[in-house]
Amino acid sequence: MNDAPAPRRLTDRHMLEALVCPVTNGRLSYDSRRQELVSKAAHLAFPIRNGIPIMLVDEAREID
Repeated sequence: MNDAPAPRRLTDRHMLEALVCPVTNGRLSYDSRRQELVSKAAHLAFPIRNGIPIMLVDEAREID
């Protein structure tokens, strides 16, 4: 019997996959190098700070 919690990275990945863009309600892609969630449709990148996605448009970076 293994009562150990699931690895944090696995939990975080499932959480990130459940998030959608607050502007378009579309899919986000994860940029691990920049620690951002990217909405190609909205041309925005939302930062992840201390493991917490910041899904505020005012905090997002515009992308091309």
